[in-house]
Amino acid sequence: MIVLGTVVISAGADGGQPDTLYHKEIEKWRNGRLARLTSEDGWLTLAGLFWLKKGENTLGSDPSNDIVLSQSKAPRSVGSLWLDKGDVRLEARPGAGVTHAGEPVSTLVLRSDADEEPTSVNLGTLSLHIIKRGEHLGLRVKDKENPARLHFAGLEYYPVNPKWRIEARFEPYDPPKTLPIVNILGMVENETSPGAFAFEVEGKPYRLDAVLEKGSEEFFIIFADQTNGKETYGAGRFLYAAPPNAGGRVVVDFNKAYNPPCALTSYTTCPLPPPQNRLPFRVEAGEKAYAGSLH
Repeated sequence: MIVLGTVVISAGADGGQPDTLYHKEIEKWRNGRLARLTSEDGWLTLAGLFWLKKGENTLGSDPSNDIVLSQSKAPRSVGSLWLDKGDVRLEARPGAGVTHAGEPVSTLVLRSDADEEPTSVNLGTLSLHIIKRGEHLGLRVKDKENPARLHFAGLEYYPVNPKWRIEARFEPYDPPKTLPIVNILGMVENETSPGAFAFEVEGKPYRLDAVLEKGSEEFFIIFADQTNGKETYGAGRFLYAAPPNAGGRVVVDFNKAYNPPCALTSYTTCPLPPPQNRLPFRVEAGEKAYAGSLH
């Protein structure tokens, strides 16, 4: 590996073509991204998002329900979701076809994605999940036969450029900083930022605040740049970085920048870049805007 200033360039084992191993690394990353996205549980399966009100929330394909599912996917009445003091309880009608872990369900408390083990129940090709955003609880519906998955248009990237594999300096916050993050629906959630990545582009200094998500060892970065709304998704992009080494150095690889799920579906609650993570230059690396997006 050759380090040139703030740019890290991978060299081949034989010292020949300098970017061969690095290009293979990026190709492997892209293939993994594609596999996760197109899986039976990936973002392309999202088919609905419904925020719950206190008390009863009726569920089914009949338009009179509070939560209306596709007529081709669900009976007219599936049952009800009851929201009480932060708990969600499913009461399914006999014969509705709702299952959990392969067994029919009549009543079940549904744990949200804020819990250690969130609950998923199935209804034919649909799966139902509870999500929590701030104080709000909602029902997320996935469909492994969702048209967005079946007719996926593929991903497009900038050419791999080692210029955008940048070595940064980790500057920790002591104590960790609370970072208010606004999502695409206008909700605000407080995330924990253990520090910032300081780096240079064309001799000028920049910083990006990182977030440490629950259960993750990698740092999560939500950023915007001057390609947004042109070649890349208008609301910004995401990337992850490994923890810093013993010397406080970390690689920020913009070739692994990717679109948030809201670039692919309307049924998400994507976080938006905080003001300090809006870069005043073009990052011509990573994933471009999705060709099949409605945004």
